[in-house]
Order: sequence, then C-alpha cells, then structure tokens
Amino acid sequence: MRFRYPHAVIPLLSSSSSSNFFTMNTQTLFYSIPFSNLKKPLFPQTHRFQPKRGIFTVFCAKRSSKYPPPPLKTNGYHGASTANVPRPVHLEENNVEMQFAILKKKLEIVGIETGICVPGQYNHLLCPKCQGGDTVEKSLSIYIPPDGGSAAWVCFRGKCGWKGSTQAFAGSSSSYSTAMNQLIPAKKKRQLNEEDLQLEPLCNELVAYFSERLISNETLQRNGVMQRKYDDQIVIAFTYRRDRALISCKYRDINKNFWQEANTEKIFYGLDDIVGESDVIIVEGEMDKLAMEEAGFRNCVSVPDGAPPSVSSKEVPPEEKDAKYQYLWNCKDELKQASRIIIATDGDAPGQALAEELARRIGKEKCWRVRWPKKGKSDDCKDANEVLMYLGPDALKEAIENAELYPIRGLFNFRDYFDEIDAYYHQTLGYDTGLPSGWNNLNGLYNVVPGELTIVTGVPNSGKSEWIDALLCNLNQSAGWKFALCSMENKVREHARKLLEKHMKKPFFNSRYAEDVKRMSLEEYEQGKVWLSDTFYLIRCEDDALPNIKWVLDLAKAAVLRYGVRGLVIDPYNELDHQRSPNQTETEYVSQMLTMIKRFAQHHGCHVWFVAHPRQLQNWNGGAPNLYDISGSAHFINKCDNGIVIHRNRDPEAGPIDQVKVCVRKVRNKVAGTIGEATLSYNRITGEYYEDDRQ
Repeated sequence: MRFRYPHAVIPLLSSSSSSNFFTMNTQTLFYSIPFSNLKKPLFPQTHRFQPKRGIFTVFCAKRSSKYPPPPLKTNGYHGASTANVPRPVHLEENNVEMQFAILKKKLEIVGIETGICVPGQYNHLLCPKCQGGDTVEKSLSIYIPPDGGSAAWVCFRGKCGWKGSTQAFAGSSSSYSTAMNQLIPAKKKRQLNEEDLQLEPLCNELVAYFSERLISNETLQRNGVMQRKYDDQIVIAFTYRRDRALISCKYRDINKNFWQEANTEKIFYGLDDIVGESDVIIVEGEMDKLAMEEAGFRNCVSVPDGAPPSVSSKEVPPEEKDAKYQYLWNCKDELKQASRIIIATDGDAPGQALAEELARRIGKEKCWRVRWPKKGKSDDCKDANEVLMYLGPDALKEAIENAELYPIRGLFNFRDYFDEIDAYYHQTLGYDTGLPSGWNNLNGLYNVVPGELTIVTGVPNSGKSEWIDALLCNLNQSAGWKFALCSMENKVREHARKLLEKHMKKPFFNSRYAEDVKRMSLEEYEQGKVWLSDTFYLIRCEDDALPNIKWVLDLAKAAVLRYGVRGLVIDPYNELDHQRSPNQTETEYVSQMLTMIKRFAQHHGCHVWFVAHPRQLQNWNGGAPNLYDISGSAHFINKCDNGIVIHRNRDPEAGPIDQVKVCVRKVRNKVAGTIGEATLSYNRITGEYYEDDRQ
C-alpha cells in the first residue's frame, strides 16, 4: 500500500513492531568529522545510525579481509609492525621523506592506499574494510603529522568504524600523540530548532498510519511527533525535549532505519512527562511510549538507542565512560524523584538484556518489571504497542498494574517457589519423603533424600564402606540410581569384587572366605560387569598428588550432568588434601569444606555420603563412638543433614559377631527419619546386610 505526499509518492510504513529498530551506539554521536570531499549528507549535520564500534583506539580493532594480516600483533590488536626497523639516533630534516616512505609501506600492509596522503593534513580515503559501502564514500579519515613519522585513522561509516594507528619507527611518541589528538574531535552539543531541521506537522497519511497502530492524533501532537522530507519520501521525526526545548531528534524511514541528529545530548524520549512523578515507566521505543499514553500512562519515557544484544559481563563503568547509557546519567535528577521504576522493555532477548542493564544502573531495589500477556494460544506480545493493537488499552493497563518486583540475585519470596512447594505437597517431585534404604527395620529411621549430606563414621573395621556399598546396591535395585565413587582406600579391582558379590549374591572366588558357596559363573560375572559399568563412575587421582575437595566436586558435577548420577560417595575424609592458609583454623576449614559439599548436593539434587573416621579414642571400652568423636571438628555433626555411626560387635559374649548396628544419631528432616538404632546381620561371604531380629 502507498500514500501520496505533494511532489512525492511514499510507500506506507510497515506496521511491524518498533522493537526492530537498529541497535544504536551512543558513542557514534560524539565523533563525526565532516569531510570536504565526502558525498553531501541528505540532512545538514545529521548522522545516520547503524550498529557501530566504540570511539577510536590506538590499535587496529579489525583488519580488512582483502589484505594479508600485518606482521606484528600487539595487545590482541593488529597494526603495522615497528619491530624490524631500527630507529636512527638522529633524524635529519632531509630524511623526513625517507621516514614518510617507510610509514607509507606500513599503511599499505593494512590496505590503506597512500598515493594522495600528505603529512600535516587530514586525508580522506576509501576504507579498505568497508569499501565505502553502497555509496563508495571516502569515509576513512587518516591524519599524518608534518614529520611523516606516524599515522592514525578511523572510518566514520556507521556500519564499519575501523580504526587503528602505526609508526614509522618504534618510539616516535610525540608524532604519534599528535596524530591521535588530531583525530579526536571536541565534543560540542548543538542547539536545535524545528525550523533549521525543516520539521513539519504530520501529513494525513502518516496520521492514518499511526491510527492503524491505535495511536491517536491527540497523542501524536502532545508528544511532538512530526515529519521531515527525505529525498523522495517522508520520514517520521520523534522530537526529544527537555523543558519543552528541542534537544535532539530521531528519524525513522520506510525501511525502519533509525538515525538521530549528531552531537546532541542523549536524553529519554518524553522526559518532561516524568518530572515529579513517583512512578516512572521505561519502554524500549517511541511507539511503545505513545501506546502507553493510549492506555492512560503519561508518566512514561523511551530509551533513545534501542537494546543491546546481550547483558555485558563487565562491571558498570563510571558515569563519564558509560557512553551507551549516557541518557540515564543525563536524566538522573528526574529518575531520582521516582520511588518506583517500572521497566517495560520488549519481551525478546535484547529487550530483557536492556532491562537488566537499566536495572543495574538504576538500582534493582526500586525497579519493577512487566510481563507481557499472550496474544494467542502460545505467543506472547513482544512490546506495549503489540498489546495495545492485539488486546486493547485495558490489557495494556492491566499488564502495567500487575508489574512484579525486579528480581535481585539472592533475594526471594516464598511465592517464587510455589511451584516447587505445590509439587512437594502433592508428592510429585519424586522421593519427596526420601528413598527407602532397603531394610525395613531401618526405613523408619533413615531414608535417602536427594540434595542432602550424610556423614558416616565408626571405628576402623566396623564396615562403614561395606554398609554404604550395600545401601547403594539397594537404591540402584529399587530406583535405578547411579553413583559417583571417590573411594580412595579401595583398589579398583577390590571395590569391583565387593560390589559384584553384593549384586550377584555370590562370592567372587572359590576361596576360604567363600566356604562351600559356589562362586559366580563366568556368565554371571559378565552380566555383573555390565551392571558395574552402567551404575558406577569412579573419581580417582591417578598420580601421586592427593585430590582436594574442589577437584572431587568438579568431577562429580561432570558425572551428574553427563551420566545422571544421583549419589556421591567420598570415602574417607582423611585421604583428601586439606591444605589451608596459615591464618585458617582446622575448624574454619572443615566448615568451609562442608558448606561446599552441601551446596553441591542441593544444587544438583545429589545425595552425598561422606565417610569420616573418629579420632583416636582413649580408654575405648568397645562401644559405638558418637559424631562428636570425628577427627577434625564438631562441624561434621553441626552441618550434616544426617549423621550415622556404623558399629560392629567384637565381643562374642555380648552377641553375634556378625551383628552390625546402624546408629542414626542425627536427622535434620523429620519427614525422612528420626534418631534411633537398627540392627543388621552381615554376610561375610557375599558382603550383604540383612535385617537382624536377634536381640
């Protein structure tokens, strides 16, 4: 569809969302140099915006693919090498030509044609990087000082921005500084008025275009939306004002290209509308600002430069260096008056990145965010104008009124976890009250809950490791769990034998310990090997160094993510490397270590069994130790979720010597168990444990 304007036929502007604006870089505003031999701009002092690099730096930011790379790389950027040319002790005046000749050769290496270059002047050339774009404009500005000893250049095309510098000889700092200073122009803000910009009221066709997007003529007039002639078409002009004075102007053409007046102050669009307001709404585009007014919200502003592709991984720079978001700092007085900032940027990834960047600078504690409603069965509206067009002003008003507190990392409300709590209540998470141990007389005391830490202790040769192995076999049989084993006291072959005997319920060898029980067959052994391979993953340090807890947890994380491991065994504590800083006590170290283990368990939903030996007991009478006897720190009992003591009877007069007591000394989660003791019988031939009803 097309509409007519006097003396021109203009295609109708697309009705798609304004969020498709080109991303604009505020740094571009401040550094444009008029070239006498450039193509005449379509508007006086108007700078077309396309994505562009930052301001000029001293090294090449990117080389042209048309030319080979220069011979030297410096600080990650490339430029012509200065390393192979020795610097003369004295440079006579008649040697300037020789110095300039060397410089020209280096410029030619990076693709810069130097035929018309003259020292002491700006030289405007065709950029080897972008080749001047579609218009083949000579957008590369290069300055060479009078001595011909250095050069600095920058391409001022919005889509290019190639820049760099080089020197004829290493160390010619004064010449180099001169070139750099000459290229960086002074920042001077322009004073604008509507007459000089040739702004006009909107024609009927553009008013109709906005009407199709449900923006009224009254809203357009109040927000100073105008138009301007641009060759054979008309462009929309969004006027940026402070105290009603024209500060800047942003244009949009039929292809949804955006650009702004160069060398103007960066401010919000609609800034006057938020003066003195307690609630301020920030949107991503001018069309969204207009849509907000149609829903009854005049206390709204739009950012001038669109959204970044992603959130920066760097810290927020200081105000004077925060070029991309300079409009925030320029409008900080107006924002300070507000007690609540409602961020209503687009719902796509760049829009959410913009929301995060704004909140980082404003302060998340005073920010709220908007979730856009669905426009169909599955698709969400992308921005305020889409909500207005598809669902109407009431839906847009409701979305703003239902804005949520902006999330602050580490600060939550219970409602943030209601989905998880609901699943816990309805017992749909899986193993909500713990996985049974496999022994009925122990199930009332101890059940295995994902994400918890169980400390297991007992005097040497009590069967701590054997009992844990039997427990793992039970969990695998009942729930199919897989496990990571960091068992440093066991040889791999011995550990495999113990696990296979428990699983196959037969001895590995026809040996004395097997008595008259026949060993597992070769077929059973091969089946057992498959089970071992599918169920257990070993964490072992193959060199002489002792592993530390971070190394173990990093490998356990890999096992969780790669193999779906649900349990981790670390056996025992004293086989790990426990080096600590001189000013850290053992108690502090143990506390820190156990915190790391618990965070791993909770984050990955992985149950951890940690075996810790008791310290040497004085005057031991043969009874079971307690958790406070563990060597190292009382934190073993303080920080664990479950504490278990394994104790084997050694006195035939006190009872059967195959009798093992599982003493549950601590259970943090009453849903999973309680304190008490269960007696098991140990089968020495197969390593299995059975319920023992003998008293």
